[in-house]
Amino acid sequence: MRAKWTRGATVVATGLVLAVTATACSDSGDDGGAEGEGAGKIVFWDNNGGARTDIWNEIIDAFEDEHPDIEVEYVGVPIADVQSKYDAAIQGGSGLPDVGGVSTSYLANLVAQGALDPLDERLAESSLADELAPNMLQSVRSTVGGGDELFSVPTSANQGVLWYRTDLFAEAGLEPPTTWDNFFTAAEALTDRGNNAFGFTLRGGEGSIAQALDMMYAQSGIDSFWNGDETTVNDPANVEALERYVGLYGAATPEADLNSDFTNMVATFTGGSVGMLQHNLGSYGDHTAAFGEGVVDGLPMPTDEEGGNHTFVSNPVDGLGLFRSSDNKAAAWEFIEFAASHAMNSRWNESAGQIPANTEVMNDPWIAQAPPTQAAVEALYDENTTIVQLPYYLPDWNDITKAGTEPNFQRLLLGEITAQEFADDLAEQLNEAQAEWLEQR
Repeated sequence: MRAKWTRGATVVATGLVLAVTATACSDSGDDGGAEGEGAGKIVFWDNNGGARTDIWNEIIDAFEDEHPDIEVEYVGVPIADVQSKYDAAIQGGSGLPDVGGVSTSYLANLVAQGALDPLDERLAESSLADELAPNMLQSVRSTVGGGDELFSVPTSANQGVLWYRTDLFAEAGLEPPTTWDNFFTAAEALTDRGNNAFGFTLRGGEGSIAQALDMMYAQSGIDSFWNGDETTVNDPANVEALERYVGLYGAATPEADLNSDFTNMVATFTGGSVGMLQHNLGSYGDHTAAFGEGVVDGLPMPTDEEGGNHTFVSNPVDGLGLFRSSDNKAAAWEFIEFAASHAMNSRWNESAGQIPANTEVMNDPWIAQAPPTQAAVEALYDENTTIVQLPYYLPDWNDITKAGTEPNFQRLLLGEITAQEFADDLAEQLNEAQAEWLEQR
């Protein structure tokens, strides 16, 4: 049901990259970069170019005002291209930035290729040392497997959110989708296919697996991605949850959802009479831009009963990495410190609608004025909340959960395979990747 060469090709490619990197390190004394004078020009790659360009330009302007001897060259890289762009620069042996936006979804890949400097010593001597959220720091550390070194300064985290149209719920006399019963009841009640009205819109195209995992673990309540060395993806409770989720397709969703990526899914939600959408905090701005304040609300993922305990899968932690090849590391670190400071981290996360890494931001007024973000923060830090840590440390994680599985998810939506077959196939790939990773440690 999948292209069997995908993982093998990835392993071979990774091996070649590591070989090239090792050879370069032995032949050249320049690959480790240099500390520099703490002045001059640095290059910064934004890993979500376009969507976050404006806010990063604001932060860069503020930084250059405070550090007139440092110039920051901004390069916006679309989020879909950033990992391949980093890989190409590493394999080419040049062209990497001094500082780059780095998500834990591909951090392990960069670390395996020796592209980033560890930041523990710099952070220990920084004013940031006591300001960054411990759980985000731990998430970044655990991404590279050993959990001992920090290769990125976290700036924000995301969380699965159930967005819903408060006006449509009120008109239909429906309770907010705080429980799974309320959710499925509303999905059916708000669907009127003859009038192009739907209770839900889902992501069947690119990026579909992340949201499927959100919906599966939030329903099943399974508290770990692994049971020993085997994944819980195909646990019977997760399979049952998956069946309920994909059962919405075509019954309470548009059929066009089969090919929807993020952009199309959000456009469906904001452009028509659709009651609910599951995404994360990152789409908050799209909803308010389309409807204004108060028409769309975002809730943490539903629970089995009112006031029940939440289960979330971990979302990637975004951060800033210092690239090993930089010849101006002192200036690059100054920029990282500045961007992660209270004031700048607050400005960035208010713009992005995400959970800030700098704990001093938590009491800033905008948090209370953005109910979905406040609810996400409260749920994330609730002692009864369970976070299922996804194995971003696996070199094949992105390949497996994207090209290796997305076509099968579409087959599942079309009824060509069962939820059990889908989950078993995904589990087989993950178990193989985990076994290989354990062997190479």
